[in-house]
Amino acid sequence: MVTSHQFNQSVITDFLLLGFSIEGQRRIWLFIVLLIIYIATITANIFIIVIIKADKGLHKPMYFFIGGLSFLELWYPSVTVPRLLWSLKTKDQHISVAGCLAQYYFHFSLGATEMYLLTAMGYDRYVAICNPLRYSVIISPSVCTMLILGSWACGFIGVIVPCLRLSKLWYCKGNRIDHYYCDFAPMIRLSCSDTAKAQNAAFFSICFVTLGCFLLTLISYACITRMIIRLSSVSARRKAFSTFASHLFVVILFYGTIVFMFIRPASGDSLQFNKIVSVVPSIVTPLLNPIIYTLRNQEVIEAVLKTAHTTMVWSKGCK
Repeated sequence: MVTSHQFNQSVITDFLLLGFSIEGQRRIWLFIVLLIIYIATITANIFIIVIIKADKGLHKPMYFFIGGLSFLELWYPSVTVPRLLWSLKTKDQHISVAGCLAQYYFHFSLGATEMYLLTAMGYDRYVAICNPLRYSVIISPSVCTMLILGSWACGFIGVIVPCLRLSKLWYCKGNRIDHYYCDFAPMIRLSCSDTAKAQNAAFFSICFVTLGCFLLTLISYACITRMIIRLSSVSARRKAFSTFASHLFVVILFYGTIVFMFIRPASGDSLQFNKIVSVVPSIVTPLLNPIIYTLRNQEVIEAVLKTAHTTMVWSKGCK
């Protein structure tokens, strides 16, 4: 759908999200796989939140952050996956310009929020390992709350300017976005306006958030690694490493895919490949995070087993 522009150009009022170019049986299978992953993601993250809330033994700063991350992972895939599932099921690829901008804003705001939150969790592990005697004083409940709320605030504030710049552009070079969600690069290609300000805003936002959070996380890991090396016994080193191994794996998985997408040349094949790779931080990682933290953490496993036992006893009592 288009309207007449004052310069006799066609101005786009809705976009087509092309998604994944597959048809027939493969399309149905992709829909089923993504639906299962999405349902499993929501279920697993709710489960983690409930376990942490129910078990008083997990009322510690580290698990408060894990619960906050699980809450975030409920929303991050929900911005893109339901729309993708709808498109796969109905073949309806249309999305309004306003809806596209809203999806762009919330998707990247939640992504930025996760970066800030992972940085805060890295700082938490740094204090726990490098300054254990003052851990409960430095990472108090009020500090945990401030760090989590601050992550959300910074994440949503940081994407406002790039989104506003995108909203001021005229889109007249077609309406086909070769992605499964509204991404910055394919939207810019459809604009007939001067995109310099929008690209500069996006560039500075990405540099400030991504590189800033990544560098702070690396500093935390450098300090942790130096402290672990100084430990005399092998068992002490192993115990110290186990306290942040899960977080390290999540950070590598999250940042690794993002860095991989950015360092590849912007050719046509690379853009198609990046679209596939972007599934990892947007869809796969939100499912893997609760699994990683559950399997790698003995306290969480014990809490799960205790909750399961309590539930079985309660259900037998009801019968």
